[in-house]
Amino acid sequence: MSYTVNKTDDQWRTELDPDQYAVLRQAATERPWTGELLDEHRAGLYTCAACGAELFRSGTKFESHCGWPSFYESIRPEAVVLREDPSLGMERTEVLCAACGSHLGHVFPDGFGTPTGDRYCMNSISLQFSPEDDE
Repeated sequence: MSYTVNKTDDQWRTELDPDQYAVLRQAATERPWTGELLDEHRAGLYTCAACGAELFRSGTKFESHCGWPSFYESIRPEAVVLREDPSLGMERTEVLCAACGSHLGHVFPDGFGTPTGDRYCMNSISLQFSPEDDE
């Protein structure tokens, strides 16, 4: 798949800190309940920490009690790429940034009580948050 943001591995390693690189470019997972954005409740926009692409709006974030920030849908269907992930001996659906291909987390069909029934379980380290202006 081709992405609009293309960088070499060396460029990513230079631009991202080691923890970001491990999650965003090597599909690692941050430990549950440790992410800075887990308890973020302000109105605003979530973007890709690697390339800045818009991914989620705060209005779609919900408390799933899974240990990672959860959303019931992306800002636009084409903002993310969904890819089957058979790792860890189970069938999961990986979520990637459609602009740069960075690993964001996984989506599960267990977002009970949400409009879509989906739970986009995202790594905080994969996202940046910009609060809305209070004006």
